[in-house]
Amino acid sequence: MSNGQKRSEGLVEEVAGKIKGTVGKVIGNEQMEAEGKAKELKGEAKQEAAKAGERVKGKIEEVGGAIKNRIGAAIDNEQMQAEGKAKELKGEARQAANKSSK
Repeated sequence: MSNGQKRSEGLVEEVAGKIKGTVGKVIGNEQMEAEGKAKELKGEAKQEAAKAGERVKGKIEEVGGAIKNRIGAAIDNEQMQAEGKAKELKGEARQAANKSSK
């Protein structure tokens, strides 16, 4: 399962937990409210785990791109430099898009 799928699954679980918790609160069922809160927190945790995985991928891309960029500069290869810089920026963007919401 990809990190995107895990993130979506976590969001669905979080929303379902919020709904269950709210219904439990409205009808005065403390157990249902607690189960809903637990499900909500589990969903949030799944989303954060998926984001962490994407941040790691982004860091790997960033570092790999920086290395390629510098090698390109050292051997005077502009195409290699540009490809490296593009990969570096892609990695930075992936990390920024998956910042922790905590």
